[in-house]
Amino acid sequence: MKKLWLTLLAAFAFLGFSKAAPVMEIDRIAPNFWWSGMKNPELQIMLYGKNIATSAVSVTGKNIVLKETVRQDSPNYLFLYLDLTDAPAQTFDIVLTQGKKKTAVSYELKQRVRKGSDIQGFTSEDVLYLIMPDRFANGNPENDIVEGMKENKVDRNDPFARHGGDLKGIADHLDYIADLGVTAIWLNPTQENDMPDGSYHGYAITDYYQIDRRFGTNEEFKTLVDQAHSKGLKVVMDMIFNHCGSENYLFRDKPSKEWFNFHSEYVQTSFKTASVMDVHASLYEKKIATDGWFTQVMPDLNQRNRHVARYLIQSSIWWIEYAGINGIRQDTHPYADYDFMSQWCKEVLEEYPYFNIVGETWLNTNVLVSYWQKDSKLAAPKNSNLPTVMDFPLQGLMNQAFDEETTEWAGGLYKLYDYQTQDLVYANPMNLLTFLDNHDTSRFATTDEKAENLTRYKQAITFLLTTRGIPQIYYGTEILMTGDKGKGDGDLRKDFPGGWQNDTTENFTANGRTAMQNEAFDFTRKLLNWRKGNEVLGKGTLKHYSIQNGTYVYERKYNGRSVVVMMNGTGQAQTLNLTPYREILPQAEAKDFLSGRTVTLGETLELQPREILLLEFN
Repeated sequence: MKKLWLTLLAAFAFLGFSKAAPVMEIDRIAPNFWWSGMKNPELQIMLYGKNIATSAVSVTGKNIVLKETVRQDSPNYLFLYLDLTDAPAQTFDIVLTQGKKKTAVSYELKQRVRKGSDIQGFTSEDVLYLIMPDRFANGNPENDIVEGMKENKVDRNDPFARHGGDLKGIADHLDYIADLGVTAIWLNPTQENDMPDGSYHGYAITDYYQIDRRFGTNEEFKTLVDQAHSKGLKVVMDMIFNHCGSENYLFRDKPSKEWFNFHSEYVQTSFKTASVMDVHASLYEKKIATDGWFTQVMPDLNQRNRHVARYLIQSSIWWIEYAGINGIRQDTHPYADYDFMSQWCKEVLEEYPYFNIVGETWLNTNVLVSYWQKDSKLAAPKNSNLPTVMDFPLQGLMNQAFDEETTEWAGGLYKLYDYQTQDLVYANPMNLLTFLDNHDTSRFATTDEKAENLTRYKQAITFLLTTRGIPQIYYGTEILMTGDKGKGDGDLRKDFPGGWQNDTTENFTANGRTAMQNEAFDFTRKLLNWRKGNEVLGKGTLKHYSIQNGTYVYERKYNGRSVVVMMNGTGQAQTLNLTPYREILPQAEAKDFLSGRTVTLGETLELQPREILLLEFN
């Protein structure tokens, strides 16, 4: 009888315990899995769930060491720091204990299939093709509206609304992109932007580990990268560490106020990031530039907080390892904490030594831009560790030079010559991203009238693809798409004609383009495919000459082969005395790549108005 009574008592106790001890719910885990064998053996795991911070934490698994458990102001977070030095691939449990309550959270440590040295970044041998996913092509209309997401409409008549472009739309047109002759695609942000409006552009991230479901899934993104690789295309992913979207759960339920600058209170940035390297700047100027918020709905992340720093660094490494991307373009690079960004670059390049990162360094002079490049003498003894910077000053000059007459001392092509005489400020001029336009600037053709000036376009695209640096082309430039910043960003980010099922114009094929568009496309395609695999243009040195008779002459040379570019920057025919150029003209004649004709290189050479010669020497 006593034994029966004890058994019943135990049964009642168990039932009572089960009712009073529900399993704790974990809403988010970041990252949701990781890999064994990474060079950096430390792993931060963020757990998010209601009132989990009071839990005691332990981990099961082989050779997994829980170094630190961090609790912050919000009761809904736990940050765990694990040492995985000797841990093999496995699935293990993170055990949360609150009194008699126990919850086991399963976590996977995957077998690493990549070697860091296998990831090849983009280089000066590549040409990047920049795509805004929402505006390129709609391959899957079924994901245009996703139930539960805050912006739940598509309106192609509204330049600031979502239009429905997605990852499948890009995948469906990879043949078009590869045939054009570019070797890499750079995608504006594809991570989740669950904001109530303006979410199409992607720059207010609400989940760093999730592809926006209106673009597709994480697996679809990985598949897109694999498909691109199979066609000889690298993939560059846009990332934003300076700020996130105000609907990000990390802001809506802050781990602590110190996750965001100014104690999580909105203070507007000045946008004057030149103050970061200004030796005369006040402390206030420096702080307001870097710690101020981009907008009220883009809270400024505090990368000096070590937990924020580790969260961001790991998110980028996760995407490289998971999807096999070849590069990162870091938005608003100078707005974030310098030391953090330096550490981030260092860690990524230690894990992936041939990877590449380009920072958006939107500054007005080459001196200011050069400060941000790895090994810059101007920043010493500090070092940004940022391999590639964006050559915004050259972009501005290219948008002037081909509209002007060139003289020996001013205007037109002289501006390009003069600017490149100052390349000594750069630690590595070949690691400059060069471009005519992008998603934030007016398109190279702001009006239809400018688009119809094919001579202007041909000179600009030739210069872009033959000078030093890593060229980038904005989607639609090859078909003369127009856009004026003065009309708002939506005008710069129009839909690619033919990317939607009901489009009346289809510019992905020659039959759908006008004669003028085909002339621009064919010229661009010819140059791009000539440049592809051409080490003279991809790796060669640059030697140039001061302007003579309105003509800019420069040489690219590598391993005994060379290309000499001659460009007449005037509206009149010009006769060049070739004596000054003999050191780059090793033969009495050369073939011009563009026309296919043989050019005799005697005492003089006549160039027609705005003529371009691309002379090849072997």
